[in-house]
Amino acid sequence: MSIQIHLHSTHRRYADGQAVVEVEGRTVGECLQALVTRYPKLKPVLFDDAGQLQRNLEIYLNLESAYPDELSKPVSDGDQIHVTVMLTGG
Repeated sequence: MSIQIHLHSTHRRYADGQAVVEVEGRTVGECLQALVTRYPKLKPVLFDDAGQLQRNLEIYLNLESAYPDELSKPVSDGDQIHVTVMLTGG
């Protein structure tokens, strides 16, 4: 099952400049784990020490927010996951 993960421009440097990476998995979480297995430098950027998504990230599955429980959302062949960064500050 092939899933495309679209990386935010700030994350591409950790994935050899790739904007889109194809992975396999049955859930969003499995797909993101496949991504960090291939590109280990992405792990601390995407996940905190407890294995949860970083608080400034938003995950979209087929252009719809995957919130809540993003990591457990099931995926199907041909689905697209977008990793976006929420702007913070003041």
